[in-house]
Amino acid sequence: MIKTENLTKKYGFFTAVNSISFEVKIGEVVGFLGPNGAGKSTTMKILTSFIAPTSGSTSIAGIDIQKNPVQAKALTGYLPENSPLYKDLTVMEFLKFCASIRRIPGKMQKTSIEKVVESCGLHKVVYQTIDTLSKGYIKRTGLAQALIHDPPYLILDEPADGLDPNQKAHVHNLIKDMSKTKAILLSTHVLEEAQEFCSRIIIISNGTIAAEGSVKDICLKYGPTLSESFRKLTLP
Repeated sequence: MIKTENLTKKYGFFTAVNSISFEVKIGEVVGFLGPNGAGKSTTMKILTSFIAPTSGSTSIAGIDIQKNPVQAKALTGYLPENSPLYKDLTVMEFLKFCASIRRIPGKMQKTSIEKVVESCGLHKVVYQTIDTLSKGYIKRTGLAQALIHDPPYLILDEPADGLDPNQKAHVHNLIKDMSKTKAILLSTHVLEEAQEFCSRIIIISNGTIAAEGSVKDICLKYGPTLSESFRKLTLP
């Protein structure tokens, strides 16, 4: 599972993440919701060992992320909010590069690349350079690199951002399908997405967890709709 315990991140006197604890198990899609600046992306960067926490612990499949980052990263696929892609490469060249740094054996690279090209709908652009792609295809290329080593744990920051309605439906179906065998933590500003395919949601505000549970349970406790519950929990 993906696990945090009393996770805290401070920047000087500012506390971006304040003693949060949660778990995401295999078979779950957990929506990580909150307003801008709430601490979502910071938490995801800690979970993927891009930044270190001030205190607290994080683990992937029982592996301490701070003590054994390479082992933890091998089990994790990460899609940042702004996909940091090498824009002078073609999609195919980029995916080959990602397969190599993930140490996928040469004989398996072709199969792995074909699989993510298919699942992410990249056939039409696979030989285009990334700098010529639309925002939607850039996002899908970023998703493909997160999936290329078939990790059991996925951390996805705004995976459907910038996609047109057809592309969003494709990605939503992909996430639903992957949730059968993976643990998925994803952030989104679109509450309807969270309602559609998240088995559980975590609402974070000012660096702390304001609510956690199923959409139904949160709405019963805080408001008749997820939107109203969200506003009640996150507005001053």
